[in-house]
Amino acid sequence: VEAKRHAIEAGVPVLRSTEASDDVETLVAQAEGIGFPLFAKAVAGGGGRGMRRVETPGDLAPALAEAMREAASAFGDPRMFLEQAVVRPRHIEVQILADGTGETVHLFERDCSVQRRHQKVVEIAPAPNLDDGIRTALHGYAVAFARSIGYENAGTVEFLLETAGERTGEVVFIEMNPRIQVEHTVTEEVTDVDLVQSQMRIAAGQTLAELGLQQSDLHLRGAALQCRITTEDPTQGFRPDTGKITTYRSPGGAGIRLDGGTVHQGAQISPHFDSMLAKLTCRGRDFPAAVARARRALAEFRIRGVSTNIPFLQALLDDDAFVAGDVSTSFIDERPDLLRGRVSKDRGTKVLNWLVDVTVNKPHGVRPSVADPASKLPAIDLSAVPAPGSRQRLLELGPEGFAKSLRAQSALAITDTTFRDAHQSLLATRVRTRDLVAAAPYLARLTPGLLSVEAWGGATYDVALRFLGEDPWERLDKLRAALPNVAIQMLLRGRNTVGYTPYPTAVTDAFVAEAAASGVDIFRIFDALNDVEQMRPAIEAVRRTGTAVAEVALCYTGDLLNPAEDLYTLDYYLRLAEQIVDAGAHILAIKDMAGLLRPAAAAKLVTALRERFDLPVHLHTHDTPGGQLATLLAASAAGVDAVDAASAPLSGTTSQPSLSSLVAALAHTERDSGIDLDGVSDLEPYWEAVRRQYAPFESGLPGPTGRVYHHEIPGGQLSNLRQQAKALGLADDFELIEDMYAAADRILGRVPKVTPSSKVVGDLALHLAAVKADPADFEAHPEKYDVPDSVVGFMAGELGDLPGGWPEPFRSKVLAGRSVRTGLTEISADDEAALAGDSATRRDRLNTLLFPAPAKEYAQVREQFGDLSVLDTGDYLYGLVQGQEHLIEIDRGVQLYVGLEAVGDADDKGMRTVMTTLNGQLRPVFVRDRSIVVDAHEVEKADTSVPGQVAAPFSGVVTLKVEVGAAVRAGEPVASIEAMKMEAAITAPVDGVVERLAIGATQQVDAGDLLVVIRPSH
Repeated sequence: VEAKRHAIEAGVPVLRSTEASDDVETLVAQAEGIGFPLFAKAVAGGGGRGMRRVETPGDLAPALAEAMREAASAFGDPRMFLEQAVVRPRHIEVQILADGTGETVHLFERDCSVQRRHQKVVEIAPAPNLDDGIRTALHGYAVAFARSIGYENAGTVEFLLETAGERTGEVVFIEMNPRIQVEHTVTEEVTDVDLVQSQMRIAAGQTLAELGLQQSDLHLRGAALQCRITTEDPTQGFRPDTGKITTYRSPGGAGIRLDGGTVHQGAQISPHFDSMLAKLTCRGRDFPAAVARARRALAEFRIRGVSTNIPFLQALLDDDAFVAGDVSTSFIDERPDLLRGRVSKDRGTKVLNWLVDVTVNKPHGVRPSVADPASKLPAIDLSAVPAPGSRQRLLELGPEGFAKSLRAQSALAITDTTFRDAHQSLLATRVRTRDLVAAAPYLARLTPGLLSVEAWGGATYDVALRFLGEDPWERLDKLRAALPNVAIQMLLRGRNTVGYTPYPTAVTDAFVAEAAASGVDIFRIFDALNDVEQMRPAIEAVRRTGTAVAEVALCYTGDLLNPAEDLYTLDYYLRLAEQIVDAGAHILAIKDMAGLLRPAAAAKLVTALRERFDLPVHLHTHDTPGGQLATLLAASAAGVDAVDAASAPLSGTTSQPSLSSLVAALAHTERDSGIDLDGVSDLEPYWEAVRRQYAPFESGLPGPTGRVYHHEIPGGQLSNLRQQAKALGLADDFELIEDMYAAADRILGRVPKVTPSSKVVGDLALHLAAVKADPADFEAHPEKYDVPDSVVGFMAGELGDLPGGWPEPFRSKVLAGRSVRTGLTEISADDEAALAGDSATRRDRLNTLLFPAPAKEYAQVREQFGDLSVLDTGDYLYGLVQGQEHLIEIDRGVQLYVGLEAVGDADDKGMRTVMTTLNGQLRPVFVRDRSIVVDAHEVEKADTSVPGQVAAPFSGVVTLKVEVGAAVRAGEPVASIEAMKMEAAITAPVDGVVERLAIGATQQVDAGDLLVVIRPSH
């Protein structure tokens, strides 16, 4: 207020304002004479504190109250005054130096218009695009004001310049800051005057003349701007961040100045101090040159451990209007997109966090001592163009012509399943894209005579998102690029696509179209219950592509040679095949999921199919019982057109028969495959080394098993089922699981067991084993048990109708009192629009629709750890090795060298400090050791003798569905439990009222843990 009075006396234009007061009502009454909008300002304010812009009279009182509290806290003086607001101002300030003799000079002006909530963000000297007449007036006003008050030393006179409305070009004084300001650096850079030193020398008694700072001696040179680097997150409303700086690397070079305090690696950023870390000041011949230099400097900063505003500053400096100097105090408010900034990839830090977490927590145990698989790849020239193969034939002949040529050839065609079903069956689908893509170009050159490479679909889609942190579409893209000559085949679950429930035709159409455009040549289509109507939308979608082959499968189960077989007979399969052919299949497939198809049965079925239909026949089987090579050879003798096999190290047991054994057996016969045996064998050392890396995911089946003829578990499910049994604590009693699987299959009505129907059977088998149920009792009295959700849905017809009809009265008892929604999974209009969008949008929406939870998990992993596909599999699974330098190529030509120095002791919260090196620089990483129990408490177990106590039926994650005081009836769900992929309802054992909840809303539990206590009603 005093400054304004002196400005008026000095002839400097000012804004309308009120007298100062600490009384809200007094100031509200005076506001009428100012008009709105206006500013409420603290008398002792500065730095934007104690200042509010108020748009309407109703907002004034609360704004004053809030600003007074802020001013009292910051300055010890709550007094406020009101001042006229300029509509769209530029904030320009003039730097002043004055000595004890009354001599005053200006050091030109700075533009401080780029602000947020009245806090300066970027300062520029000199002010760009400023009219020379206004510039001269500003300098004159500043000097006149300083002289009028007898000002001595360094100070800043601040003005607003209106840029909109009738008062455009009007300049008004707002305040004087009697100190060196944060942004003094830009003035120093364009005048070559050390303001801090000058201030001290003036205070010591020297004159401006003695300092050589007379007005005629002061000149501008170029332009400069200052960026304030703060620990604020623009995407979260500039919320200050706290924590420890784990990495600090600053820029340098000509025209780059850095003013910082104690910022360094290891510095602790607390919430008790200013959020500014450093000031970056860059100079250039002109303003655009200074901006370009600042862009480079910002890009060179590396600050990790806390959020910073650097992405926001980078977005700001890229704005064309900013570079043109078209700025005002509303610049940021007018561009909300700047607040989103650009997200720093921070790839090095993210991938390092993953490596350290794996190193400490060892989720897959100790790293096995195995050779690097890459060293086992054959020495061939990858620059040579691979020979034309099945993909070229398909492109030349089209789907129909391709199928006819397959039927006409005498050589037995072979599909290599190593890239999908083999590792799905043996290693729980865990082989990563990196290891598949590494082998692909070698396969393309060594075995171009393959019919196809089965490389996608099935469980690979789900597992990539859920467990590997990979996008399945990226896998397909990379494999297509690496296999230009061999057809890529995928497994498609009919209307379910690669999911577990049926979807509308729009989803099927979009999925097939995107997959075909991305490189899938052959779609093997099946339905878990052999329902052709469930496959028809997928068949039609494939045919509409005009480029892809629809290979449609009949799922084989039972034993068609057995005279006692009254359901899955030869007539059943021929009727099914006729429907498949009529639906538009190009190729007819036999899908033997469990390896149940015996040699004589194969010969009989293949002969009958080829006699009845003109389509080629493709046989797929699993070698679980150990004799399926004989089945393939018997089928070959009967005229089958194509079969599946896998590279020898990934063949046998639950996988397919050995590719090399099959090729050798056919050599020099009428059915010679034409595939080079040496070419097949040359890749076997690589696949052997790959398999050793994935040892923790082995199926656990040491050799063939004849028990498959008893339990009929599909090969692809057997390895996953063992993992699930392990998670439930039943790994040592897997024979029980097998028996329960056979019993569950019988109870459910003899199901053709293939995903997702096999999952239903598996869920029930695991449940029966976990609760130690007698299958006969469960079948007779299912109402006594918590039936898995998948079983309830299956009985309700979620997957369609059973070939042999529904098991009654079991089905009716299961569904009694239960409301189950069946039919297609609905999608929204927004979903339909996304599916019709560009490729990236369509892929993202398909991921979300098919696997919402895994897609979310994938996004979280990608956000937290970045692209993990760049990691060597040994490092990805097992972490860092002390004393070894790990090379990571995060992008083409961008390499990281990572080392492990030491793992610190855990603190009382279970956190360890792991010292690593990243490109030679020490980098501490903080990670939670999950093996350490923190604040452990004794888990309460349920007393089964007490009727109202609800126990966890097995280990898993429980989500409660009731609250204390809720009335429940016997059989009503009170919680759900999820373990691996199985989810089941936990029901109330009695009628009553919920008396107590023994666990949190969602919590990991063990079998027998107390969940809910119900007070029985009688």
